[in-house]
Formats: sequence, C-alpha cells, structure tokens
Amino acid sequence: MCGILGISNRINEAFGEIYDGLLMLQHRGQDAAGIVTYDGEFFKEQKNNGLVKDVFSSRDAKSLCGKTGIGHVRYPTAGSLSASNAQPFFVNAPYGIYLIHNGNLTNAEEQREKVTGKYSRHLRTTSDSEILLNVLADKILDSIKKNGSKNPQQNIFEGVKLTMERIQGAYSVVALIDGVGLLAFRDPNGIRPLSIATRKIHAQQQDYAFASEDVAFGITGFKKLRDISPGEAVLIDLDGKMHSFQAADGELRPCIFEYVYLARPDSMLDGISVYKTQLRMGQALSKQINEAGLQIDSIIPVPDSARSVALEVSKATGIRYREGLVKNRYVGRTFIMPGQSERQKSIRRKLNAIPLEFDGLSVLIIDDSIVRGNTIKQIVQMCRDAGAKKVYIASASPPVKYPNVYGIDMPTKKELVANGLSNSEICDELGADHLFYQELGDLIWAAREGNKSIKGFDCSCFDGKYIAGNIDKDYLDNLEMSKRVSEKITTLPQYTSSWNSPLMEQIHNS
Repeated sequence: MCGILGISNRINEAFGEIYDGLLMLQHRGQDAAGIVTYDGEFFKEQKNNGLVKDVFSSRDAKSLCGKTGIGHVRYPTAGSLSASNAQPFFVNAPYGIYLIHNGNLTNAEEQREKVTGKYSRHLRTTSDSEILLNVLADKILDSIKKNGSKNPQQNIFEGVKLTMERIQGAYSVVALIDGVGLLAFRDPNGIRPLSIATRKIHAQQQDYAFASEDVAFGITGFKKLRDISPGEAVLIDLDGKMHSFQAADGELRPCIFEYVYLARPDSMLDGISVYKTQLRMGQALSKQINEAGLQIDSIIPVPDSARSVALEVSKATGIRYREGLVKNRYVGRTFIMPGQSERQKSIRRKLNAIPLEFDGLSVLIIDDSIVRGNTIKQIVQMCRDAGAKKVYIASASPPVKYPNVYGIDMPTKKELVANGLSNSEICDELGADHLFYQELGDLIWAAREGNKSIKGFDCSCFDGKYIAGNIDKDYLDNLEMSKRVSEKITTLPQYTSSWNSPLMEQIHNS
C-alpha cells in the first residue's frame, strides 16, 4: 500500500502543494517519500527513507522548481526497505519518464525476465514498480516505432494499452513524461483507488491533480472531479488540457480492505464514504452482539481505527461506550526493536488501560480487524490485568484467512491467526471469553450501500478469490517461500490487529 499524488499547475510552483498533499497521504506509507518536479526542460528529484517531514527541507522548496510534479509515500509490499527502492523511478527513454505506483504486480517475475532478457534493460531495484515502468517504456517505444514520433499523445495511450495487456495485478499509476505531460492510469479492476481533481484559474484554464485519496486535494484548494475508471488512462498535456482514453475494458471491483482500515475515514473512494461504511459495519456487527445475549457492561474500541464502528455498536445495542484504552502517540516504530521480548513489550508502551473501566466489569473490545493474533492477545491480557471479569472481542471485518497479493502486506497464511482454525479455536488462542467476526456479506453490504452500481469487491484476503486472475496454489506457495517473505517472517514480530501491524503502527504515529 502506498500513496501517490500528481499535480499539473499553470501558475503555481508544484513542490509545496505536493508536499502538503503527501502529508495528507502519510497514513498510506511511512517508510519512504519522494518528489519529482518538472520545469518544462529538466526534472528535479528528492527521495529517501523516512517521513515526508524528514525527507524534505526548505532547501528542496527552492531547488525542486517546476509547475508539474509527482509525489509518493511508500509502504513496501514488493522490494526491500532500501532507500534505492523509494519512488519515483526513472527511465531516460523514450522521452524521459518518472513513475509512481500503488499496488502490486502478480506477474512481476515473468515481466522481470522479459525486461532484462528480451529487452536488455537493467533494473536497479527489486521493486515491481520499476518493472512496471520499464514495461511501459518498452510499449511506448513500440508505439513510436509503429506510428512515428509526431503524435506523443497517441503513442502514450497506445503504450498504456499494450502495458495493460502484459501486466497483471493491482496498479494505480501516475507518471511524469518529458515534453508530454502528466499521465495517470488504473488497472482494469480498479482495485487500488485513484481520483482526479481540478482547480479553476479562470474560465479557460484550470489546474489538475491525481491522488490515491481525495483527502489530498482539499489542503491545496483542488476539488474532486471524479474517480479514474478501471482501465482508463488520463493525460494532462503541457498546455493544461485533459485527454482520456479507455486503454482496457474494465469493471470496478475495488479492494474492500480500503474501507476497513487502509483509507482515511474522511475519504470518498469510488463514490463510497469510508466513514459511513464503517458506521454500517457497526450496525451489522451489533446484530450478532444482540443475538448472543451476553452480559456486557461497556464497549471499548482499540484506538483509533475502531471508534466509529464501536460508537455505532453502542448506539444499536444500548450498551455504554467507554474509552478504556489510551494510546501513546509518541512511541517509535516497534518492529525495529531488537529481540522478541522487547517487541512484546511494545503494546504496553503503545496502549495503557484505564483500570476504572475494567475492574469487575465484562467488556467488549472492538477492533477493525484481527490479522496475526499477538497484539489483540496482549490487549486481552491487559484488560484482565486491569481487573476485567470477562473480555469479549469483536472484529469489524471477517476472519483474514488468505494472503493479499494486491498491495497489502499480508503475504503468508502462516502469519494469519484465522487460517485453519474455527472461531472457537481462535477465541481460545486469543484468550478471550467470546469472539465475534463480521460476516463477509455484511461487510460487502456496508461498502456497497454507498455505491450500489458497484457489482463486487476484491475480498481475496477473506474469501481467497483473486479477481485479477493468475493466482493459484503454486503461486501462493512460491510467494510464501520467497526470500522477501521469509526475511520478513524472521525479522518482524507477529502482529494482530491491522492497526497494530507495522503498517498501522506507522499510521498512528503520523
């Protein structure tokens, strides 16, 4: 999961606005950040590991000049944590292209072999985003050879079409092309979000922006125009004119995990309010809780992501809502701590129980999801240590049983507590007195109610159905045995709640 942003201005310098927009997208990745600007002749680049506020300085505001630019915040799902894997990536031919990408290619290794073998290109990183860039460059070059160089717009759009025929998986892309303009495109399933916004200058001219989430627009005065359609490519040329091309047949099936926790609550994705979806998740979950007939004294969310769900459950059940867990926002990233014992202490550093809200009481702890298992297990014990009589758990999403291969870092079954276990076995494993999981049908209803024209969602981590194809048991087995995954398993702690995974720790520390 990453955050991408592109701005094409007619008057203003782009750097400051890209910087502000990336701050609004910081929740989508905190491992690295990068910005490239373009002044009509030269590109100016700065990228490194770290937060947006740490990667860029006042010097960059002076040196990264140009009215057009792109920015990226990274959470790695393919490629190492090395600063060399920070985006944007660049190829000097054809034209000169910088590219940023959110998502994950599922045929990256096959394309790597073609790029390095058949096309004799050198790849500097292990990132699938660099592979995507080189495939795009190859296909634009093929189009130039076929059509000539006099119509770059045609060559760019045809190159995107040919690229979509070669790559598989999830991808939202923004690219900055020398002498051409700002390009954006989205995979034929629209798995990862991407939208376009405008800002009127006067009657005849306007600025344009692309972003993963529309929360990046408001801070710079842009207003969302629409979401990029699945399989669509949009080009803003150097004269500030917008051109659209349907590069592949598409049907919108966005990732439902975006609405569970990836996107900010104040975002609208594909016509669906993330916040309203989470409220409806609480409404659906409350039905199970009412039917269980448990004696529950209070409902307590795991901060911060579960608050909207917990509030709605409280409203629907009549059970009082309490803030029993207090979060320390100034704890550093725990997965870099040496030794498992230090990592296991991290939940105590990050969360603290208010004993008055637990002593002698039966509490229902609500979290947005349960992924790996260890953090929620520690929270349950924390509640008991604070004097809780009974500790019940509710997950606002269904059991996570399958790897996500489209850009969320849940790559292996062995990491998932729900894999191969019944609900009662999971409950025992977590040390809880009762466990509620959202039904998948209810989660789909909660999201689709916001946009009933959407026929389906990517729910692969819940149901094992990979909508972009090319995923079978052999693929998943090879992924689980890959060096990238094996290194993470041995170096990272096992986390439970999505918001207490390395990714979500980063979000809450932002």
